[in-house]
Amino acid sequence: MLSEFAIIVDPKDNVAVVKKTVPEGATVQLPDGRAVRVSATIGIGNRFALRPIPAGEFVRQYGQPIGTSLGIEEGDAVSHSNMSDDVPVVRSLPENLHTPPPDYFSPSECGAFMGYRRADGRVGTRNYVLIVPTSMCASHEAQQISSTAEFTVYSREQYPNVDGVVAIPHNKGCGCPDGSNIEILLRVLSNYADHPNVGGVVLMELGCEKTNLSVVEDYLGRCRRRLSKPLVRIGVQDVGGTRAAIELGVEAVRAMLPGVNEAKRESVSMGELVLGVKCGASDAFSGISANPSLGRAADAIVRSRGAVLITEVPEFCGAEHVLAYRAKDAETGRAVYRMVDWYKEYARRFGAAVAENPSPGNVAGGLLNITIKSLGAIAKAGTTRVEGVVEYGESPLGRGLHLMQGPGYDQESTPGLVAAGATVVVFTTGRGSTMGNAIAPVIKLTSNSQVFQRMSGDMDLSAGGVIDGTETIDSVASRLLAYIQRVASGEIQTKAEEVKHREFQVWAEQAVSL
Repeated sequence: MLSEFAIIVDPKDNVAVVKKTVPEGATVQLPDGRAVRVSATIGIGNRFALRPIPAGEFVRQYGQPIGTSLGIEEGDAVSHSNMSDDVPVVRSLPENLHTPPPDYFSPSECGAFMGYRRADGRVGTRNYVLIVPTSMCASHEAQQISSTAEFTVYSREQYPNVDGVVAIPHNKGCGCPDGSNIEILLRVLSNYADHPNVGGVVLMELGCEKTNLSVVEDYLGRCRRRLSKPLVRIGVQDVGGTRAAIELGVEAVRAMLPGVNEAKRESVSMGELVLGVKCGASDAFSGISANPSLGRAADAIVRSRGAVLITEVPEFCGAEHVLAYRAKDAETGRAVYRMVDWYKEYARRFGAAVAENPSPGNVAGGLLNITIKSLGAIAKAGTTRVEGVVEYGESPLGRGLHLMQGPGYDQESTPGLVAAGATVVVFTTGRGSTMGNAIAPVIKLTSNSQVFQRMSGDMDLSAGGVIDGTETIDSVASRLLAYIQRVASGEIQTKAEEVKHREFQVWAEQAVSL
């Protein structure tokens, strides 16, 4: 039977995705009673044709074109030898496009978690002391302060309401062009300092860089942002150098901890969550098990009047029309197209192409091209309408599903989601990505049971039962939503938090050093 060896993702598909190696010559019985003889051994995550696909006809998965046949017979393995990556570029939208709002839950249906209600009304899931270097020139000192303070002046026993002392060292802020590079860095650093998961801040400068303390504070003023939390400013040059800055920073943390510890968790609606959805080290099953399961959980958060953020714009390519047609109106749909077209042109200017996004691991796992990867990737965003589009690290003005500009590169896209306001991130992976984030819990959901078992110290949950046939997407989504609730409440730490994965980096839109 087909279900033992492969999956047909959508009834309109003309290929099946292999979940257990199919040997050459094997006969597979399809749900409609037909028998297909496979013409070559096909490895896990790859595809075979369910019927002849004449040259020029689209090869379909997820009910959408994933390539164009060069001449594929029934039972043939689908690869670049018989399929090109050509798919239609869709840019049409009806002028009267209107997608209705979600079917919202009643207040009693939303569920609750224990969060930190901040002075501005936002709710955090963690309570960190954060050391923010305004440039790479102060990043060493920031890292030393956080490491020293966390192991000498902070303890969970003494400060039970504080989650740790962390820094966000980076390589930006001086020796770069003015314009978007500076704007993006200021936005990200300011949004981290102002994040509801942060209870106290030490801002650090060297003193002579483009993004020194006065520039950061001018930016906060322009944005009408006021850090209503304990705040200390340190200039490395002003205080006499590295050693003095580190000593002052550690003492600042020591003095700050009692006040940060006064924050208390309270019961709040799940609608107060801002969920970032992300994938990395994906395989052919990511878009079939983990991503749609996350999408169902994301729908529940939106229906609770929460917010969901998705990025990785290169991984919208080939699937952007699906998101555009889900937009609340035509102008929002056109904004979806604009953000994708901008990224294509941006990549072209630097001699790159979004088609180069799939990694060797992706391809080996069955993600032959960017379209296949994208159609599976956008499943993370569920099925509710697209409310709007924001820039990298920019907070949306409302609730619901928003798309954020930014790269697919995990090290830059995950911090961008958190800068945009995500208070918890769910990161799906097929091959086993381990990264976390400096201030937001990152939940790892695997697409298959094998990776979950092999990397149990890094993975939180598995959607592999969907592939194995032992669980449904709805049941995985239900488990995931309950886990999000427990993590957001501080009841449990994610595996990434346990092993202190605290990655942070900022996307440089203009990668030119001066």
